[in-house]
Amino acid sequence: MKKILFALCIAASISFYSCDNEPELDDKSIFETEDPVRNDFDKWLITNYVYPYNVEFKYRLEDIESSMSHTLAPAEYSKSIAMAKLVKYLWFEAYDEIRGINFLRSYAPRMIHLVGSGAYNSEGTVILGTAEGGMKVTLYMVNNLDPDNVSMDFLNYYYFKTMHHEFCHILHQTVRYDPNFQLISEADYVSGDWYLISSSTAHQAGFVSPYAMSAPDEDFVETYAVFLTSTPASWEALLVDAGTTGRPIIQQKYEIMQKYLSKTWGIDVVALRDIIQRRSQEMSILDLEHLN
Repeated sequence: MKKILFALCIAASISFYSCDNEPELDDKSIFETEDPVRNDFDKWLITNYVYPYNVEFKYRLEDIESSMSHTLAPAEYSKSIAMAKLVKYLWFEAYDEIRGINFLRSYAPRMIHLVGSGAYNSEGTVILGTAEGGMKVTLYMVNNLDPDNVSMDFLNYYYFKTMHHEFCHILHQTVRYDPNFQLISEADYVSGDWYLISSSTAHQAGFVSPYAMSAPDEDFVETYAVFLTSTPASWEALLVDAGTTGRPIIQQKYEIMQKYLSKTWGIDVVALRDIIQRRSQEMSILDLEHLN
């Protein structure tokens, strides 16, 4: 009992000592309480992305948002302005036309993140885009964009096929597509060796691209992205290249994808492709250098 009382006395004395010697609290908050300094582009992004879509558009390179396993360069300011306008016109507003603005308010990634360089892997491949849990899409190689010489082939290859690809991941992670899709080419996926395969070989095996051969989910979203970024003529050319073996397989995959987008999301993929094609021909109306 004496030991318990002694311990209590020591604890009490420490408590009184601690209270008597406690330093005064700093009246300054550890959190930022003042509005950040924003340039004209920051204000434009708030008006065109944050307010209408609740989407943050990040163009400054931040280590917390970037891959720590790759050497990356920040996106140039002028290229970021051009990319922000192109993404809004050719991607966000295309979906607005077919589904209304509330669709992307609900399902768009919460952040578009730009990186100036590519993310190069040790085997020689380069990452053009990533999506993280439906919350963020990162676009790489933004500094390759030339606002004075923009072609849809270039934009689709480096950016917009990636945008549609990653967005389709968001959709199928929200509501799964028909599992029968995964059985069509079940024995033909090649995992990490996809980059060794030519486009024609992939087509003839029933895939729209070599990367589609890496996994069923990649196959599904590549079918969606390649279709949306193809003209009717280039899509038909892909099917011709696939030959009598690959063509019916690709068409079977397309039909499952088309039905999924229509029934689950109310998106007519042919109509969406036509909207994208029309907008791509109207790019001359965009001022990619000035904020207006």
